[in-house]
Amino acid sequence: MVENRLIQGRYRLLGTIGRGGMGEVWRARDEALGRQIAVKCLKPLGPRHEREFLDVLRERFRREARVAAALQHRGITVVHDFGEDQGTLFLVMELLTGRNLSQLLDDNRRQPLPVPDVIDIAEQVTAALAYTHGQAVVHRDLKPANIVRTADGTVKICDFGIARLGHDIGFTARLTGTGVAMGSPHYMSPEQIGAHPVDHRSDLYSLGCVLYELATGVPPFDLGDAWAVLVGHRDTAPTPPRSLRPDLPAAYERIMLQLLAKDPDERPRDADDLAKRLADARQDLALPAWTEGITPGSPAGPAHRPPRSVPSRAGTVLTDAWTGVGDPRSGDAAVAAGIASPAPPDDRRTALAARLAAGRALGEDGRYFEAHQIYAEVLAAQERTLGPDHPDTLDCRHHLARNLGRLGRLEDCRAMTWDVAAARARVLGAHHPDTLTTCYELGRVLGRLGKWAEALRTYQEVTAARTATLGPDHPDTLDARSEVGIGLGRLGRSAEALMLYHDLVAARTRTQGDDDPDTLRARHGLGVNLGRLGRWPEALAEAKEVAAARERVLGPDHPDTLVSLRETAVALGWLGRWDDALDRYRRVADARTRVLGAAHPDTLASQSDLAQCLEQLGRQDEAAALHRRIAALRRERATHRP
Repeated sequence: MVENRLIQGRYRLLGTIGRGGMGEVWRARDEALGRQIAVKCLKPLGPRHEREFLDVLRERFRREARVAAALQHRGITVVHDFGEDQGTLFLVMELLTGRNLSQLLDDNRRQPLPVPDVIDIAEQVTAALAYTHGQAVVHRDLKPANIVRTADGTVKICDFGIARLGHDIGFTARLTGTGVAMGSPHYMSPEQIGAHPVDHRSDLYSLGCVLYELATGVPPFDLGDAWAVLVGHRDTAPTPPRSLRPDLPAAYERIMLQLLAKDPDERPRDADDLAKRLADARQDLALPAWTEGITPGSPAGPAHRPPRSVPSRAGTVLTDAWTGVGDPRSGDAAVAAGIASPAPPDDRRTALAARLAAGRALGEDGRYFEAHQIYAEVLAAQERTLGPDHPDTLDCRHHLARNLGRLGRLEDCRAMTWDVAAARARVLGAHHPDTLTTCYELGRVLGRLGKWAEALRTYQEVTAARTATLGPDHPDTLDARSEVGIGLGRLGRSAEALMLYHDLVAARTRTQGDDDPDTLRARHGLGVNLGRLGRWPEALAEAKEVAAARERVLGPDHPDTLVSLRETAVALGWLGRWDDALDRYRRVADARTRVLGAAHPDTLASQSDLAQCLEQLGRQDEAAALHRRIAALRRERATHRP
């Protein structure tokens, strides 16, 4: 986008206000009405997207923008207009004069806001949520950067639905190495993380995270990396905020902890219920005189209690599921899959196979949302033309299930993978290679869900079946044995894991060679379990040899090389050789900064390792300075998160 551009002959762009993963926000002038406005321009959609996908995205944008424009409440940013200009989707909004809550915290040097400010913001946001939930609208990305306090003290929620389009366009941040689609990890509800159904109570959880940060200066789970944050939301009780902020009234601490309940049923029933609890808490306070008369405002329309569940469908935030009834691509499933006209069965199967291959290519390229659309379309066509149990149909379902995992929908992935494994066993046989491939994927998703006992049993069954049908040294058999070793280690059975890795290293060396990446991966697992058993001199020797081999074979900056270098540092630390460990930790941190960038989660984790090593060496000032830099980079990352 360029300054002074005229959008649709009406909105003149004057200067950028901010940038994010989805695009840019511009200060602009409505030439027809002569007023200042804000224009949010989604990033131009390049030629890498297929026309069919772009048509669906445009329709989705129009639907969500239409819903956002229909929301009329003093606590919600007004949407005036929306459309498309030269391939750029845009949204015209009121121009707010004020600061978002993340900026307010930064202005306050990340110190807690005054208690009256926290209370005022809580009440105003709650009123806005009561209205929107009454319209069956769930925000799903509530965070400080999406809440603005204007110059006159009014608090407004921004980006209802529009920010979530980033999932469709493909600019969502992802957890390194997991494929989990990320929104804003510090403010995500446990049900969002676990890919469970999401309703209005998810927004209440996110509001609890926001209020906790305003009251204490830090999010409820301010941990070392994005994955640790998500695990904290899912498994860890938050630190009571009064232990960080003693002057916070007990009634408000109680409300925050209720909002942060893991089980949605244990949170306030809805925003109306939350408003009542806030009103009761206010009555118990003797607040300063200037707070008298402050109210959250009344809804612009009739107040409705939200239904017990506002379901969140795949790819849906504000509107009905756009892949169902009324979808522009609905109709004949074969035509939806890219076939222009009815074709003979063999030709149709060929076309569907080609379409499936295109989906797989998109998935390998990291374009998981687009791949998902293709898989869903092909599956619908195959079920109509071939039947639900045809091997081609089951192959498509296998890939669709795997892609759900890449999108972070782990429970959906687990359920579908289980069904496909059972169907393939029934149709093809329990020991058929395709059946075992699906069982292998089932083990993978069980591990990602933390169900390691089930994952281990699954991998052991796959290993036994592959050994019987393919032989003990077949690469697929060895892959399954490797996963068994990981499962044993995860369950604390390191002695068994060590024996397995000894045999696996021998088999990999015999069949693939000393320097094959798979051989080196097995040796890495061997070294890790030596360390878990406290055999640190042996662990150090193994880690050093694997690091040197990986540097020679893969290169000094390859992720596997850096993992082995870090493992070397860990062993050195356990042996008390902190000076030597410092050199390795620094090399890892420098390499990740160079390759991934200073604010990447893996880089920040390496910098944290380095800081802890400095502390062990008694270099407290250097460690403290590094901790401050890490904290600043995390804040910067959070500020620029869409």
